[in-house]
Amino acid sequence: MEYGEIKPVRFLSRPNRFIALAELGGEEIVCHVKNTGRCRELLAPGASAFVEVAKNPGRKTKFDLIAVYKNHRLINIDSQAPNKLFAQWVQAGNLFQNITLFHPETRYKNSRFDFYLEADGRKIFVEVKGVTLEENGVVLFPDAPTERGARHLRELIDATHEGYDAYVVFVVQMKNVHYFSPNDRTDATFGQALREAHTAGVNILAVDCIVTPEKLSIADFVPVVL
Repeated sequence: MEYGEIKPVRFLSRPNRFIALAELGGEEIVCHVKNTGRCRELLAPGASAFVEVAKNPGRKTKFDLIAVYKNHRLINIDSQAPNKLFAQWVQAGNLFQNITLFHPETRYKNSRFDFYLEADGRKIFVEVKGVTLEENGVVLFPDAPTERGARHLRELIDATHEGYDAYVVFVVQMKNVHYFSPNDRTDATFGQALREAHTAGVNILAVDCIVTPEKLSIADFVPVVL
């Protein structure tokens, strides 16, 4: 996926989950943060970052904060990107062949899964998670406790019992990482649910991304260590 007009900025602060202050050309600007996660290890004062100029000139915030450097690693933090990327990637034949049905946002019991597909004679639910947390080359999810995430995993298990195939795809919004693991330190319940899902037959996958200020694309599979 490609962004529109991109500007380099220096991150200053994040007054709340939705708003960041940054310096552009010597002036302070207000940006919409396209990620409600904590991102504490990324959004440090003085960090080099990138914003996209909003396409709607009448919007209150004129910029979207979409990527930030952590040392020499550029990490995309746009939480809307993983689903868009997965849709493009899977429809290009990278995970399934002979897709005959493809629906986003499909309800199952008390959850709304990101995608429902019919392909290769199978009925498939897919839940996509974006990953921005990295520690010494290991990428982790989640970066904050998520009851919703654990509930989705339990209901994916239920779906497998009813004859569906189920996938959780972690889209790592950076490149050159060693492996993916659940972040037990932050949310042990999610980690346990992910392991139970794996045991029940839910497919757990992780893929990394090539990240530039202007573009983001899924690249390679990443090892998953549970």
